Amino acid sequence: GPRLPSPDGDPQGESRRLPSLGTSRLPSLGQLGPIRSLGTLAQTGPLGTARLPSLGASRLPGLGLGAPRLPSLGSSRLQALRAAPSAQRAARSTQAPGRDQPVHDVLSPRAAALRPLLTALLGDPTLQGSSHGAALALEAFATGRLCLPAGGAASVPELLAAALPPGTVRTSVRAVSVSTTLVTTSDHRQLRCRAALVATGARDAAELLPGLRVPDFHPVTMLHHTTDSALSYPQAQDPTLFLPTEGPVAYSYLASAVDPSRTPPGRSLITTAVLGSAATLPAGTLDKTVRPQLERLYGTAADGWRLLASHHDPYAVPATPAPHDPLRPVRVLAGLYVCGDHRDTGTVQGALRSGRRAAHALLQDFGMAPPDDSAPALPDAA
Repeated sequence: GPRLPSPDGDPQGESRRLPSLGTSRLPSLGQLGPIRSLGTLAQTGPLGTARLPSLGASRLPGLGLGAPRLPSLGSSRLQALRAAPSAQRAARSTQAPGRDQPVHDVLSPRAAALRPLLTALLGDPTLQGSSHGAALALEAFATGRLCLPAGGAASVPELLAAALPPGTVRTSVRAVSVSTTLVTTSDHRQLRCRAALVATGARDAAELLPGLRVPDFHPVTMLHHTTDSALSYPQAQDPTLFLPTEGPVAYSYLASAVDPSRTPPGRSLITTAVLGSAATLPAGTLDKTVRPQLERLYGTAADGWRLLASHHDPYAVPATPAPHDPLRPVRVLAGLYVCGDHRDTGTVQGALRSGRRAAHALLQDFGMAPPDDSAPALPDAA
């Protein structure tokens, strides 16, 4: 997908609430399915490549990135995150933060090294989004690891669907209208229901639920290059995330080092993200534009690389200008609910949180307690 590989350390443990994904190969993820971890960062700039510390438990306090003046996330906060029990972190994440401001306005000069990381985490090259959302993203990043689903992003819905009774999931069926008791499809079929939950992107949700606010978006283009032989460079066997300090590349990593199942033996797969206006360039033009930078990042000639695929999404990441409410209502009315990254923060964790909130709202309306029996009363969507 058009997102930075997902941090598994979100403060409220959203990733750990998905037991249907099977047994994890990363012990710290509990029940989350087959995941690969990116363990090291490399920040690159005019002076070359500077390796940033690995994100293991013993290395977190040494991030050495200065003291960001983001609400509730100073340097001492970063140092304490890993040591704090997960329940304690979740409780702190619900405390009222200070005034929400654009990220760009609250980052101190000492925190300049955080800019490429925040750009990648938020998908926002201007960093004009919510500082509260940035704090949540940094906390998830600082307390976990960047992860990829083994076998590709499609494996996640496949595993989730496999855990459900046969016939539960219907694919290639497009809903054109939805109500509390009925869903009508494009082929004029009608599906009766006791409740409906719209779990889509903001634009599709607004088509099904007229009046729902549609945010602006940050475009993202993902480029996937493959090589006929395995790359050989100093970090080739080390899952490293490259974070250039200048564009057009926002970040890049050797996907085949993270998840060898993504490419045949003896080959390499390089995944690169481009944000902002450069993401709107035609695929061929963008490919030629990024290759010189990729050569500098990986320290090897890229003229023999083949562009395997280019995926452009003009609506990839919902914009979250400050002040932003990361807990937008998920209940339209009793029996009709909506979730997605547009109802929370514009991240994978935000989408998961909104889904949990919507499920809790549905259970409450049916007189059933949420699984953890701790969800607060949820307001109706306006």
